Order: sequence, then C-alpha cells, then structure tokens
Amino acid sequence: MAHIDDPHTQKANLSFIKASMKAPLLSRDHEFELARRWQQSRDEKALHALVSSHTRLVVAVASRFRNYGLPLGDLVQEGNLGLMQAASRFEPEREVRFSTYAAWWIRSTIQEFVLRNWSIVRTGTTAGQKSLFFNLRRLRARIDNNPSATSLTAEGRRSVAEELDVSEHEVETMEIRLTATDQSLNHPLSEDGGEWQDFLADDGPSPEQIVIGLKDSRSRTAWLSEAMDTLSPRERTIIAARRLREDGATLEELGHTLGVSKERVRQLEHRAMGKLRQSIMRHVGRPEELFVEA
Repeated sequence: MAHIDDPHTQKANLSFIKASMKAPLLSRDHEFELARRWQQSRDEKALHALVSSHTRLVVAVASRFRNYGLPLGDLVQEGNLGLMQAASRFEPEREVRFSTYAAWWIRSTIQEFVLRNWSIVRTGTTAGQKSLFFNLRRLRARIDNNPSATSLTAEGRRSVAEELDVSEHEVETMEIRLTATDQSLNHPLSEDGGEWQDFLADDGPSPEQIVIGLKDSRSRTAWLSEAMDTLSPRERTIIAARRLREDGATLEELGHTLGVSKERVRQLEHRAMGKLRQSIMRHVGRPEELFVEA
C-alpha cells in the first residue's frame, strides 16, 4: 500500500522538487571543473554547485521506487546521500559524465533503504534475492499472460529463475513475501479477545518437564555428594579438578600439585571413578549419564 504524506510534508516535497527542476544543467567542461576543484582543493562551493545541479536526478530515481509504500521524502533523502557519495568518489579524469556515475550510487542507496524498511523482516540478503525483489513484479507482468492469477505458474517461475540466475524455490519464496503483509502477533483475532500469538506453539519444556528436571537434578547432586564421601582426600582433589570443572586440569598439572607422576594421577583417577560408579549404582542403573569419560 502506498504511503500518503501529510499536507505539510507534501508541500515540503513539492518545494524541493521544484527547486531541483530549476537548478541549471552543467556543461561537460563546467562539470569536470567543479569536480576537480572539489577533488584537489576541497572547494565546498564547487561541491554544492555540482550536487545541486543533479538533485533532479535523485528525484527521478526516487520516483521509480514509490510503489514500495515508503515516503517519497525519505527516498529522496536517501538518494541525496548516494549523490554525496558519488561526488566524493567521482574521478573527472576518467572522462565519464557525473550523472552516469551518480545514478548508480543514488539507485544503490535507495534500494538499500527500501530493503531495510519495506518490511520488519529482513528481505534480500543476497545479490540474487535483491535482484528478485526489485525485478519480480516486472518480470511477472511480462511473462505471465494471466494478470488475475495470484501466483506464477511453474513455467513462469522457471522463466524468472533462468533470467535472474536464481533457483525456482527462491522465486516462489520471494513471490510469497511480496504478496504477504506484516502482521503483529498482538493483533486481535476478534472482538471477544485472543491474539495471533496465542496460537503459537511453545517449543520450551512443559511445567511438568521442568519440575521433573529439577527433582532429577537434586537427586543427582545428592548421589554425587554421597559418592564423593567414599573417596580419599587425594582422590577427591583429582576428581574435582578433572571432572567437576569446566576447564579440567591436566594430569601433568595435578601431578605437579600432588607431588606424583602424571601416570600415578591417572591411576588414582581410574580408581576413584570405580568407587564413584559403585556408589551411584545403588541409586541408578546407568552411571554413565553422570560421568563422561575423557
């Protein structure tokens, strides 16, 4: 749906457009002279004259994107940013007219603005998707002979995909995106109440699963604490350092701390793990659920 500006905004836009159309056109030599003065001397008056004479180009390009439902004034302002970027990068020695060079920058900045603001869902994240977004309607009108159809035929999607070098699935997905509208999850379904979000499935655990998980966690903690009491102080040190820390200590580090070889630490750890399994087996049949071998 097209955006409709308020009267004050419409008046401001019209004033800018009229001023743009009154700006004098530049000859090739004058244009290059202004560009060189800005490039070599940072002459702001030259930059202003160069940019002002091409604002009509911004208006012309921005007008082509009005059917995306965004304010014309915003499109023009984005185009002006592109025009300024073109002026800062323009190289007159390449003998290319500034309007030809600036048109690309103006169109690019406006397209990026449209993609960012057309929908709250990011659209056109790849070059192929961007091409689809800005060309699908035109190609559909040219390819499909049935204007009343709600979607392209299989043959039509294939033709679009071949012309834009994208997959048919991407064409179908973009077609759905362009025909759908954004809706708030808090939008009421009826006067009696209820919202769209009420019908979304909750992928999180149910209250029953949460309670069971908490109970199991407390049980495992108690079993582990009881099993740790069966170990000697040195064995508890090794298990705590090797198994109960996220960044477990190495055998060599523990050997240095305990004053024994790393092979002896490995033997003590193996013996301690055996004791823990025996203790926990009295409560659970699968102790491997609590311990993972390194």
